[in-house]
Amino acid sequence: METATKPSLWLRLANPAAFNTLANRLLWPLIIATVAAFAYGLYGAFMTSPADYQQGETVRIMYIHVPAAWLALFVYAGMSVSALGTLVFRHPMADVAQKAAAPLGAGFTLICLITGSFWGKPMWGTWWEWDARLTSVLILFLIYLGIIALWRAIDEPQRGARAVAILTLVGAVNLPIIKFSVDWWYTLHQPASVFRMGGPSIHKSMLTPLFAMGLAYLFLYLVLLILRMKTELMTRRLERLQIVAADKLAKSTGA
Repeated sequence: METATKPSLWLRLANPAAFNTLANRLLWPLIIATVAAFAYGLYGAFMTSPADYQQGETVRIMYIHVPAAWLALFVYAGMSVSALGTLVFRHPMADVAQKAAAPLGAGFTLICLITGSFWGKPMWGTWWEWDARLTSVLILFLIYLGIIALWRAIDEPQRGARAVAILTLVGAVNLPIIKFSVDWWYTLHQPASVFRMGGPSIHKSMLTPLFAMGLAYLFLYLVLLILRMKTELMTRRLERLQIVAADKLAKSTGA
């Protein structure tokens, strides 16, 4: 007698109802984790971590700037995976995740650019410098805006999803450029000091709150992503119901 195999999580999440069930279970634990991580990270960043011997109190911008930079890249990498899910696997939730993530990634990138300018002014004597790292991050922000604009320009969801997926995968070429720009070209931006061969070069008193803020940003992103995906699913359902209602009305009136 054959027994039915339980479908994988990947297949189960293709059902919007299954996604909503899982999302509802995860939402409040993620909200609590976000608040706790921000409380711990901000306390460590502004109360217990020391000032830098060269940068002084200005170094505290790092706790806002660096996690935003991490999330700017992380969100786009996740969108690239979703793009593959749309083009290759035809997963029905892939384009929902990608559409929900794009404004969030743009927001983190904007925070990165703004805080980077505030950090750069006292360190470099200028708000902006057209070096490799800063320019490539600005390009990432423009790619995010292009993706958002493309979503809004195409009314048909499936055609829009394919177009956005292609643009996303093309834009993914910029991710290694951002990561390795400080190694490939001369730049004012400091080289990697956390994720590097040989381990972090930052003291534990600064590294611990920095990682806590990184987790806080990540948890916040997941909370907002879930909320945006649930909203997108509800919007699409309402649009389908409106189309069905319009068809029924047209048939009943003989139009």
